[in-house]
Amino acid sequence: MGYEIRHATAADKPEWLRMRQLLWYHLPSDFLQLDMDAILGNRERAVFVASREDGGLVAFVETSLRDYAEGCQTSPVGYIEAWFVDENVRGQKLGAEMILAAENWAREKGCTEMASDTWLENEASINAHLKTGYFEADRLVHFMKKL
Repeated sequence: MGYEIRHATAADKPEWLRMRQLLWYHLPSDFLQLDMDAILGNRERAVFVASREDGGLVAFVETSLRDYAEGCQTSPVGYIEAWFVDENVRGQKLGAEMILAAENWAREKGCTEMASDTWLENEASINAHLKTGYFEADRLVHFMKKL
């Protein structure tokens, strides 16, 4: 089955939210909904979705321009903010096609580098990044303290 990869629209928000909830299952739905309109209306952000012939969505990638990213030498840098493919269509190279759409968008914005991140324990994401040509630039541990 072929998929159409295209820019997300406001009409895609329910399915996009469904996938965001699967990606960030630990966050409340209302929090995940907060920035969706802002992302769609921001020229320095883009969301690509993959749709089936019946119009249902099976994947998304959120990308942005950042001034800096670990391991990168140029600015701005294209950045993969979120990347999700429904479990039942993983392993069909759709994820790589989604990343290519994000990379092409970043190139059109003048970027010569693309970056991303994932959690240290997310081996599936690490392997997916490696399979699409990314390499590990750094490992970070973030700290915080309530004041």
